[in-house]
Amino acid sequence: MIITNNTERGNLIEAGKRLAVVLRALKAKVVPNITAEELDDLAEELIRAKGDEPCFLGYTPEGASRPYPATLCVSINDEVVHGIPNESVKVLKKGDIVGLDLGLTHNDIVVDSAITVPVGEIGQEVSLLLDATERALAKGIAAANPGKHIGDISYAIQEEIEHAGFKVIRELGGHGVGNLVHEEPFIPNFGRPGEGELLVEGMVLALEPISTAGKAAITLAADGYTFRTKDGSRSAHFEHTILIERRGARIITQ
Repeated sequence: MIITNNTERGNLIEAGKRLAVVLRALKAKVVPNITAEELDDLAEELIRAKGDEPCFLGYTPEGASRPYPATLCVSINDEVVHGIPNESVKVLKKGDIVGLDLGLTHNDIVVDSAITVPVGEIGQEVSLLLDATERALAKGIAAANPGKHIGDISYAIQEEIEHAGFKVIRELGGHGVGNLVHEEPFIPNFGRPGEGELLVEGMVLALEPISTAGKAAITLAADGYTFRTKDGSRSAHFEHTILIERRGARIITQ
């Protein structure tokens, strides 16, 4: 999406604030013994309570054979992204990490954000993985300036993750957002500065570094949505919707 007027801009900013509030509420509920389905139910309840729509529920992305059956993606440990919370019993345990990926539609504007949250105490390596991936998101956002290119974002993310000793999941990445859940351009989490589409003022993008502590190979589960690391290593995922403005990127979902 390219923002073209103040009404769209205002709706985008309000949508991002609303999504951030819901994600904070979900994060506070991440404790041992809660189920993924309970988190999903809460996400839908909180979104609808404000008159908004959960944009993942019933959405069929390109290549999928059926609509996504939930409001929230809940990805635990070696589940990389798009874990389904309500088709099997998934109980969070102390020492797990859980990715919470959520989108909503407010006044026809779609926003998307994700966090990875520890369930109680976690090991040092996993803590470092989360920290590095969140830093990579910040570096990607800092690189998202008008006149730069998608490759500048991609390079900044890759450098931060790999410098910390972790791997980038190369098959997955960020995307345009705003009118739809997924729009062009695709934003890889690896690349070279100066390559790819030109960044222009008004662009709405979802940046989402996705990393692993082990090998970067992934596999798609039989449910058609959940990606896992092939070697069972843990994976982290952070995401913000941003707006490219004259002086740089504005984080919408915080």
